[in-house]
Amino acid sequence: MSPFRVLVVDDYEAFRRFVCSTLRNSPELQVVGEASDGLEAVRKAEELRPDMVVLDLGLPLLNGIKVARRIRQLVPESKILFLTQETSADVVQEALSAGAQGYVVKTKAAADLLNAVKAVLEGGRFVSSGLNITQAPSKPPPCDS
Repeated sequence: MSPFRVLVVDDYEAFRRFVCSTLRNSPELQVVGEASDGLEAVRKAEELRPDMVVLDLGLPLLNGIKVARRIRQLVPESKILFLTQETSADVVQEALSAGAQGYVVKTKAAADLLNAVKAVLEGGRFVSSGLNITQAPSKPPPCDS
C-alpha cells in the first residue's frame, strides 16, 4: 500500500520542520510538499493533490479558513486537518464548517498530531481535547412576533 501523501502548511519554518519530522516518523505517511503562505498552499494542493493538508490558520496572503474552502472546491478528495494555536470555540467551529475533518492545537501537537492524522485519514474526525465546541443548530429557531 502506498503511503498517504501530506502537504504541510505553516508560515513558521521551525514549526513546519517539526511537523514534517513528526509525520516522517510514520511509515504510512509521505510529506510531498510544504507551503508558507495561503496562496502557495492552494497552488500546491491543486498541483500535488495530497491525501491530506495539515494547515495553520494564521497564514500570510490568505488565511487558513479561506485556504480550506478553496481546497475543498479544487481538490475535494484532500482531507484537511488544522494545526494551529487558536483555541476559540467560534474559530474551531468555523474551521470545521469550512470543510476540515480535524483540529489540533499546536501546544498538543506532540501528543495529538499522529493520532489526528490517522483518525482523519480513516474517515473520522479529531478535535484536541479541552476545546469547547458545540454544534450550532441546523437552522435558527423561529422568531416570536
